[in-house]
Amino acid sequence: MSARIEAVVFDVGNVLVHWDRRLPFVNNITDPAELDRFLDEVIPLSWHAEHDAGRPAAEMVAERSALFPDHAPLIADWFTRFNESIPGPVPGSTELVEALQGAGVPLYAITNFGADTWAGFAPTFPLRKRFRSIVVSGQEKLAKPDPAIFALAAARFGHAPEAMLFVDDSLPNVESARACGWQAHHFTSAAGLERELRALGLIPA
Repeated sequence: MSARIEAVVFDVGNVLVHWDRRLPFVNNITDPAELDRFLDEVIPLSWHAEHDAGRPAAEMVAERSALFPDHAPLIADWFTRFNESIPGPVPGSTELVEALQGAGVPLYAITNFGADTWAGFAPTFPLRKRFRSIVVSGQEKLAKPDPAIFALAAARFGHAPEAMLFVDDSLPNVESARACGWQAHHFTSAAGLERELRALGLIPA
């Protein structure tokens, strides 16, 4: 039998808010194939992940602009226009956070987010005030699915891993959390999460 859930821990991107890294560039690169090449070759996800893991944005932009000088203005836009990649909330998720808080469930978050981009985004994200603590990968220089970030979060949040439900859209992150002893939900929609929260008795049926 699973341990009783004492707290719920959310991912942020594509669980609470949409993240689409194409959006800051679609007006400047109108050819979809060219946009794909830019995202895959000039600013690939593996490069973005370095920011999530703690590298400063200014250092990354300077280094990448030296490698791709013809794209330097667009590479700069990756940071200066980052908030445009977050167009709004995931439908239904805000209401679930509010329902959990209303039911007295302690709420926390673990997000893969660069320290610099988080500093620019957090003031535009009022839902963050619902969470007692948020572990930001870029600030900690640890990123999911590294088990170390789950150990840090468990210590900081003050609940045993098995007493927390972790919610993430990334299956590798979910699997890592489970391997660390957490209960976890692979997020695909707010409706699916709502069903699980009701089944667990965390929000009223």
